[in-house]
Amino acid sequence: MNVLITGGAGFIGRWVVKKLLDDRHHVWVLDNLSNGRIENIKSLLSHTNFRGFIHGDIQDQKALEHLFNINFDVCYHLAASINVQDSIDDPKTTFNNDTIGTFLLLEECRKHKVKMVFMSTCMVYDQATDEEGISEKDPIKPASPYAGAKIAAENIVLSYYHAYGIPMTVVRPFNTYGPYQKTGGEGGVVAIFIKNKLDGHPLCIYGEGTQTRDLLYVEDCANFVVQAGYKDEVNGEIVNAGLGQDISINKLAELIADDSSKVIHVEHIHPQSEISKLLCDYSKAKRLLGWEPSITLEEGIRRTEEWIITTRLI
Repeated sequence: MNVLITGGAGFIGRWVVKKLLDDRHHVWVLDNLSNGRIENIKSLLSHTNFRGFIHGDIQDQKALEHLFNINFDVCYHLAASINVQDSIDDPKTTFNNDTIGTFLLLEECRKHKVKMVFMSTCMVYDQATDEEGISEKDPIKPASPYAGAKIAAENIVLSYYHAYGIPMTVVRPFNTYGPYQKTGGEGGVVAIFIKNKLDGHPLCIYGEGTQTRDLLYVEDCANFVVQAGYKDEVNGEIVNAGLGQDISINKLAELIADDSSKVIHVEHIHPQSEISKLLCDYSKAKRLLGWEPSITLEEGIRRTEEWIITTRLI
Protein backbone atom coordinates (compact mmCIF):
# COMPACT_ATOMS: atom_id res chain seq x y z
CA MET A 1 0.00 0.00 0.00
CA ASN A 2 0.91 3.66 -0.29
CA VAL A 3 0.76 5.04 3.25
CA LEU A 4 0.97 8.55 4.71
CA ILE A 5 1.93 9.02 8.34
CA THR A 6 1.46 12.51 9.77
CA GLY A 7 3.67 13.09 12.79
CA GLY A 8 5.82 10.20 11.59
CA ALA A 9 9.00 11.72 13.05
CA GLY A 10 7.48 11.71 16.53
CA PHE A 11 7.91 9.13 19.26
CA ILE A 12 5.05 6.76 18.41
CA GLY A 13 5.08 7.84 14.76
CA ARG A 14 8.64 6.58 14.36
CA TRP A 15 7.63 3.09 15.42
CA VAL A 16 4.53 3.14 13.20
CA VAL A 17 6.77 4.05 10.25
CA LYS A 18 9.15 1.19 11.09
CA LYS A 19 6.32 -1.35 11.37
CA LEU A 20 4.84 -0.29 8.03
CA LEU A 21 8.26 -0.52 6.36
CA ASP A 22 8.79 -3.94 7.93
CA ASP A 23 5.45 -4.93 6.39
CA ARG A 24 6.80 -3.75 3.01
CA HIS A 25 4.48 -0.81 2.37
CA HIS A 26 5.50 2.41 0.61
CA VAL A 27 5.74 5.13 3.24
CA TRP A 28 5.60 8.93 3.18
CA VAL A 29 6.01 11.03 6.36
CA LEU A 30 4.59 14.51 6.92
CA ASP A 31 5.92 16.30 10.01
CA ASN A 32 6.58 19.95 10.90
CA LEU A 33 9.19 18.83 13.49
CA SER A 34 7.63 20.99 16.22
CA ASN A 35 7.59 17.92 18.45
CA GLY A 36 9.11 15.20 16.29
CA ARG A 37 12.79 14.94 15.37
CA ILE A 38 14.34 13.91 12.07
CA GLU A 39 16.86 11.90 14.14
CA ASN A 40 14.03 9.57 15.15
CA ILE A 41 13.67 8.29 11.60
CA LYS A 42 17.26 8.76 10.41
CA SER A 43 17.89 5.00 10.30
CA LEU A 44 14.69 4.49 8.27
CA LEU A 45 15.27 7.09 5.54
CA SER A 46 17.46 4.76 3.47
CA HIS A 47 14.89 1.95 3.47
CA THR A 48 13.90 0.94 -0.07
CA ASN A 49 10.22 1.65 0.59
CA PHE A 50 10.68 4.97 2.38
CA ARG A 51 9.40 7.26 -0.37
CA GLY A 52 9.60 10.70 1.12
CA PHE A 53 9.85 13.01 4.11
CA ILE A 54 7.82 16.19 3.80
CA HIS A 55 8.68 18.97 6.25
CA GLY A 56 5.25 20.51 6.39
CA ASP A 57 2.20 21.27 8.49
CA ILE A 58 -1.26 19.69 8.50
CA GLN A 59 -2.74 23.20 8.62
CA ASP A 60 -1.17 24.05 5.26
CA GLN A 61 -4.11 23.32 2.98
CA LYS A 62 -2.19 23.90 -0.27
CA ALA A 63 0.57 21.54 0.82
CA LEU A 64 -2.00 18.87 1.69
CA GLU A 65 -3.71 19.24 -1.67
CA HIS A 66 -0.38 18.75 -3.43
CA LEU A 67 0.63 15.82 -1.23
CA PHE A 68 -2.61 13.94 -1.82
CA ASN A 69 -1.88 13.79 -5.54
CA ILE A 70 -0.04 10.67 -4.41
CA ASN A 71 -2.55 7.83 -4.47
CA PHE A 72 -2.57 6.94 -0.76
CA ASP A 73 -4.44 3.90 0.51
CA VAL A 74 -4.27 4.78 4.23
CA CYS A 75 -3.45 7.88 6.27
CA TYR A 76 -2.24 7.29 9.83
CA HIS A 77 -2.87 10.66 11.47
CA LEU A 78 -0.60 11.07 14.49
CA ALA A 79 0.39 14.75 14.16
CA ALA A 80 -0.86 16.73 17.16
CA SER A 81 -0.09 19.04 20.05
CA ILE A 82 0.09 16.57 22.93
CA ASN A 83 1.16 18.49 26.04
CA VAL A 84 -1.65 18.92 28.59
CA GLN A 85 -0.08 21.92 30.33
CA ASP A 86 0.60 23.64 27.00
CA SER A 87 -3.05 23.18 26.10
CA ILE A 88 -4.09 24.84 29.35
CA ASP A 89 -1.68 27.75 28.80
CA ASP A 90 -2.42 28.13 25.07
CA PRO A 91 -5.67 26.34 24.12
CA LYS A 92 -5.90 28.00 20.70
CA THR A 93 -2.73 26.36 19.38
CA THR A 94 -3.85 22.93 20.56
CA PHE A 95 -7.32 23.36 19.06
CA ASN A 96 -5.93 24.55 15.74
CA ASN A 97 -3.45 21.68 15.50
CA ASP A 98 -5.58 18.87 16.87
CA THR A 99 -9.05 19.78 15.60
CA ILE A 100 -8.73 22.17 12.65
CA GLY A 101 -5.67 20.36 11.32
CA THR A 102 -7.54 17.06 11.50
CA PHE A 103 -10.49 18.56 9.61
CA LEU A 104 -8.23 19.80 6.79
CA LEU A 105 -6.65 16.37 6.51
CA LEU A 106 -10.07 14.71 6.52
CA GLU A 107 -11.13 16.83 3.59
CA GLU A 108 -8.28 15.42 1.51
CA CYS A 109 -9.14 11.90 2.64
CA ARG A 110 -12.74 12.54 1.57
CA LYS A 111 -11.77 13.87 -1.85
CA HIS A 112 -9.42 10.96 -2.55
CA LYS A 113 -11.31 8.24 -0.62
CA VAL A 114 -8.42 7.47 1.72
CA LYS A 115 -8.89 5.54 4.95
CA MET A 116 -7.80 7.38 8.10
CA VAL A 117 -6.62 5.93 11.39
CA PHE A 118 -6.89 8.80 13.86
CA MET A 119 -4.65 8.79 16.92
CA SER A 120 -6.62 9.93 19.93
CA THR A 121 -5.72 9.44 23.59
CA CYS A 122 -6.82 7.82 26.84
CA MET A 123 -6.87 11.35 28.29
CA VAL A 124 -10.38 11.79 26.88
CA TYR A 125 -11.73 9.40 29.52
CA ASP A 126 -13.03 9.91 32.99
CA GLN A 127 -11.24 7.76 35.56
CA ALA A 128 -11.64 4.00 35.82
CA THR A 129 -14.22 3.05 38.45
CA ASP A 130 -13.53 -0.68 38.74
CA GLU A 131 -10.82 -3.27 38.19
CA GLU A 132 -12.15 -4.30 34.78
CA GLY A 133 -10.74 -1.09 33.31
CA ILE A 134 -12.01 1.56 30.95
CA SER A 135 -13.79 0.34 27.85
CA GLU A 136 -14.81 2.35 24.80
CA LYS A 137 -18.34 2.56 26.25
CA ASP A 138 -17.23 4.33 29.42
CA PRO A 139 -17.81 8.08 29.91
CA ILE A 140 -15.47 10.71 28.55
CA LYS A 141 -14.45 13.86 30.37
CA PRO A 142 -12.61 16.74 28.65
CA ALA A 143 -10.55 17.75 31.69
CA SER A 144 -8.09 19.75 29.57
CA PRO A 145 -8.26 21.65 26.26
CA TYR A 146 -6.04 18.87 24.87
CA ALA A 147 -8.67 16.26 25.72
CA GLY A 148 -11.42 18.54 24.43
CA ALA A 149 -9.66 19.09 21.11
CA LYS A 150 -9.13 15.35 20.69
CA ILE A 151 -12.81 14.59 21.45
CA ALA A 152 -13.88 17.19 18.89
CA ALA A 153 -11.53 15.67 16.32
CA GLU A 154 -12.77 12.15 17.08
CA ASN A 155 -16.34 13.24 16.39
CA ILE A 156 -15.55 14.89 13.07
CA VAL A 157 -13.49 11.83 12.03
CA LEU A 158 -16.38 9.46 12.75
CA SER A 159 -18.83 11.81 11.02
CA TYR A 160 -16.90 11.29 7.76
CA TYR A 161 -17.46 7.55 8.13
CA HIS A 162 -21.20 7.95 8.67
CA ALA A 163 -21.80 10.81 6.22
CA TYR A 164 -19.52 9.77 3.36
CA GLY A 165 -18.89 6.06 3.91
CA ILE A 166 -15.13 6.58 4.04
CA PRO A 167 -13.35 4.08 6.32
CA MET A 168 -12.33 5.85 9.53
CA THR A 169 -10.99 4.43 12.79
CA VAL A 170 -10.28 6.18 16.10
CA VAL A 171 -7.60 4.60 18.28
CA ARG A 172 -7.09 5.46 21.95
CA PRO A 173 -3.78 4.11 23.21
CA PHE A 174 -3.12 4.40 26.92
CA ASN A 175 0.12 5.79 28.36
CA THR A 176 2.79 4.81 25.85
CA TYR A 177 6.51 4.69 26.66
CA GLY A 178 9.72 3.29 25.25
CA PRO A 179 12.78 4.10 23.12
CA TYR A 180 12.79 7.44 21.26
CA GLN A 181 10.50 9.10 23.80
CA LYS A 182 11.80 12.44 25.01
CA THR A 183 13.39 12.42 28.46
CA GLY A 184 12.72 16.09 29.24
CA GLY A 185 9.61 17.97 30.27
CA GLU A 186 7.62 16.92 27.18
CA GLY A 187 8.50 13.26 27.61
CA GLY A 188 6.66 10.50 29.41
CA VAL A 189 6.94 9.60 33.05
CA VAL A 190 8.93 6.40 32.44
CA ALA A 191 11.59 8.09 30.29
CA ILE A 192 11.86 11.06 32.66
CA PHE A 193 12.21 8.83 35.73
CA ILE A 194 14.89 6.69 34.07
CA LYS A 195 16.94 9.67 32.95
CA ASN A 196 16.74 11.27 36.39
CA LYS A 197 17.88 8.03 37.99
CA LEU A 198 20.83 7.71 35.59
CA ASP A 199 21.79 11.35 36.20
CA GLY A 200 21.66 10.90 39.97
CA HIS A 201 18.72 13.28 40.31
CA PRO A 202 15.60 12.70 42.42
CA LEU A 203 12.47 11.32 40.80
CA CYS A 204 9.86 14.08 41.20
CA ILE A 205 6.22 13.04 41.51
CA TYR A 206 3.42 15.54 41.06
CA GLY A 207 0.93 15.37 43.90
CA GLU A 208 0.58 12.37 46.18
CA GLY A 209 1.61 9.82 43.56
CA THR A 210 -1.40 7.60 44.13
CA GLN A 211 -2.67 8.27 40.59
CA THR A 212 -2.30 5.19 38.40
CA ARG A 213 -1.32 4.71 34.76
CA ASP A 214 -1.71 1.84 32.33
CA LEU A 215 1.69 1.78 30.60
CA LEU A 216 1.87 0.41 27.05
CA TYR A 217 5.23 -0.36 25.43
CA VAL A 218 5.67 1.60 22.21
CA GLU A 219 6.19 -1.35 19.85
CA ASP A 220 2.97 -2.92 21.12
CA CYS A 221 1.28 0.43 20.56
CA ALA A 222 2.64 0.75 17.02
CA ASN A 223 1.53 -2.77 16.13
CA PHE A 224 -1.97 -1.92 17.36
CA VAL A 225 -2.13 1.34 15.39
CA VAL A 226 -0.90 -0.30 12.19
CA GLN A 227 -3.33 -3.22 12.52
CA ALA A 228 -6.20 -0.74 12.80
CA GLY A 229 -5.34 0.43 9.28
CA TYR A 230 -5.40 -3.10 7.90
CA LYS A 231 -8.71 -4.37 9.26
CA ASP A 232 -12.16 -3.38 7.98
CA GLU A 233 -13.67 -4.68 11.22
CA VAL A 234 -12.70 -1.45 13.01
CA ASN A 235 -14.02 0.97 10.40
CA GLY A 236 -16.32 3.44 12.15
CA GLU A 237 -15.12 2.24 15.55
CA ILE A 238 -13.25 3.60 18.56
CA VAL A 239 -10.69 1.12 19.91
CA ASN A 240 -8.55 1.12 23.07
CA ALA A 241 -5.10 -0.33 23.59
CA GLY A 242 -3.24 -0.76 26.86
CA LEU A 243 -1.37 -3.25 28.99
CA GLY A 244 -4.51 -4.11 30.94
CA GLN A 245 -2.89 -3.41 34.31
CA ASP A 246 -2.19 -0.16 36.09
CA ILE A 247 0.50 0.97 38.50
CA SER A 248 0.61 3.96 40.83
CA ILE A 249 3.20 6.62 40.07
CA ASN A 250 4.67 5.99 43.53
CA LYS A 251 5.21 2.29 42.76
CA LEU A 252 6.51 3.07 39.29
CA ALA A 253 9.11 5.43 40.76
CA GLU A 254 10.22 2.82 43.27
CA LEU A 255 10.41 0.18 40.52
CA ILE A 256 12.68 2.39 38.42
CA ALA A 257 14.75 3.98 41.20
CA ASP A 258 15.35 0.86 43.32
CA ASP A 259 15.60 3.32 46.22
CA SER A 260 12.57 5.07 47.73
CA SER A 261 14.81 7.78 49.22
CA LYS A 262 15.39 9.06 45.68
CA VAL A 263 11.67 9.80 45.25
CA ILE A 264 10.25 13.21 46.19
CA HIS A 265 6.79 14.77 45.84
CA VAL A 266 6.16 18.24 44.46
CA GLU A 267 3.09 20.41 43.95
CA HIS A 268 0.96 19.31 40.99
CA ILE A 269 1.16 21.67 38.00
CA HIS A 270 -2.34 20.85 36.68
CA PRO A 271 -4.33 18.97 39.35
CA GLN A 272 -7.63 19.92 37.71
CA SER A 273 -6.72 17.81 34.67
CA GLU A 274 -5.38 14.81 36.59
CA ILE A 275 -7.05 11.43 36.09
CA SER A 276 -6.68 9.43 39.28
CA LYS A 277 -7.02 5.94 37.79
CA LEU A 278 -6.23 4.88 34.23
CA LEU A 279 -6.69 1.20 33.48
CA CYS A 280 -7.41 -0.10 29.99
CA ASP A 281 -9.92 -2.70 28.92
CA TYR A 282 -8.51 -3.75 25.53
CA SER A 283 -10.95 -6.60 24.92
CA LYS A 284 -12.40 -4.87 21.84
CA ALA A 285 -8.97 -4.66 20.20
CA LYS A 286 -8.43 -8.33 20.98
CA ARG A 287 -11.81 -9.27 19.51
CA LEU A 288 -11.70 -7.13 16.36
CA LEU A 289 -7.96 -6.99 15.63
CA GLY A 290 -6.62 -10.09 17.35
CA TRP A 291 -4.28 -7.69 19.17
CA GLU A 292 -2.92 -7.89 22.69
CA PRO A 293 0.25 -6.54 24.31
CA SER A 294 3.35 -8.74 24.38
CA ILE A 295 5.86 -6.71 26.44
CA THR A 296 5.61 -6.63 30.23
CA LEU A 297 6.17 -3.41 32.13
CA GLU A 298 9.42 -4.73 33.63
CA GLU A 299 10.78 -5.73 30.20
CA GLY A 300 9.66 -2.46 28.66
CA ILE A 301 11.42 -0.45 31.36
CA ARG A 302 14.58 -2.53 30.83
CA ARG A 303 14.54 -1.89 27.07
CA THR A 304 13.87 1.81 27.56
CA GLU A 305 16.70 2.21 30.06
CA GLU A 306 19.06 0.33 27.76
CA TRP A 307 18.17 2.68 24.89
CA ILE A 308 18.65 5.81 27.02
CA ILE A 309 22.05 4.56 28.18
CA THR A 310 23.07 3.76 24.61
CA THR A 311 22.04 7.16 23.25
CA ARG A 312 23.94 8.90 26.05
CA LEU A 313 27.11 7.12 24.89
CA ILE A 314 26.72 8.14 21.24
